Amino acid sequence: MCETVVYNKEVMKKLQETKYDVMFIDPVTPCGELIAELLEIPFVYTLRFSMGHTVEKYCGKLPILPSYVPIPITGLTDKMTFLERVTNFVFSVLSDFWINQYDDKTWDKLYSEALGRPTTLCETMGKAEIWLIRTYWDFEFPRPYLPNFEFVGGLHCKPAKPLPKEMEEFVQSSGKDGIVVFSLGSMVKNLTDEKANLIASALAQVPQKVLWRYKGKIPDTLGANTRLYDWLPQNDLLGHPKTKAFITHGGTNGIYEAIYHGVPMVGVPMFADQPDNIAHMKAKGAAVDVNINTMTSADLLNALRTVINEPSYKENAMRLSRIHHDQPVKPLDRAVFWIEFVMRHKGAKHLRPAAHDLTWFQYHSLDVIAFLLTCVATALILVTKCCLFSCKKFGKTGKKKKKD
Repeated sequence: MCETVVYNKEVMKKLQETKYDVMFIDPVTPCGELIAELLEIPFVYTLRFSMGHTVEKYCGKLPILPSYVPIPITGLTDKMTFLERVTNFVFSVLSDFWINQYDDKTWDKLYSEALGRPTTLCETMGKAEIWLIRTYWDFEFPRPYLPNFEFVGGLHCKPAKPLPKEMEEFVQSSGKDGIVVFSLGSMVKNLTDEKANLIASALAQVPQKVLWRYKGKIPDTLGANTRLYDWLPQNDLLGHPKTKAFITHGGTNGIYEAIYHGVPMVGVPMFADQPDNIAHMKAKGAAVDVNINTMTSADLLNALRTVINEPSYKENAMRLSRIHHDQPVKPLDRAVFWIEFVMRHKGAKHLRPAAHDLTWFQYHSLDVIAFLLTCVATALILVTKCCLFSCKKFGKTGKKKKKD
């Protein structure tokens, strides 16, 4: 696909003649940065994270310290026991191998041939002017970042709008018990009959009305309090005053809509960044998680009752919401500002760390360490030789030996 675009003279000529000012790219899929280089325009990245932070670490030069920065795939927090730090370190090393796909010789060859100079995919990715990270400190654990990394988590969130009439009537019929919003995202359209019945059985046992986004076969155990929808106005429902809890797969967009509106969550993560997202919310006291592969109806029911009936979950969700809203600039405005900043100044080179110009042994100060070790070794050798010379010349008593 990349070669098809890059080596298509007609397409590249059209892109060149359009005279774009900036390119907006997700680094998870390579090629965008190559096109930006060929067009000689700056580019901006937008991402949640790469596997094990490898792209940010190796290509963006972001400092990742496994002693307190958890690798996303581990589900750990920034407060780790010794064994957890061992686990995090091992996963950090293993995830480093993932960078091989970004340092693959095939990609390096393509980028070098297309640009007409020796280079690598990772080196080209490192030329990103700004990295827009789709999280914020309401979600993240404290950790070091570089000046060309900016947080824009929740940039899609907005105040709730009125619900469709039929849906609003159903919501209002819940009375003081309120409602539960349930969605496993756009990628999961149905479940096995067994799993769907297990979930429906749990939902039928809560006093709340449940709005469930589900396109599969209607479960036999579906309760009168639960309605199925092909689509839900998720943001508007989460912002409704009667919403008590959100059952979610843990996608970043849904997590941030829940944070924005201060809704506690029951996490049912399945893949990608979902387990990590739920782990963050659980660590911050705003969510309970269940394993979709092993959960029973009782597990889901207990988790839902916990986040609804235990006040601390709502309080923590509201605390995260207050943190999210208490920003000097809204996430969307921040993203727009930095994109326009790059356009106005033809880049943001003043924010680029000098680490990009260092070799790997210079970056880790291995040359300095080697030099200092050499100095220490030289000094020890000189001192040792001086001592041996003194011993031979003056003898064990310290008196100068007589000549034969």
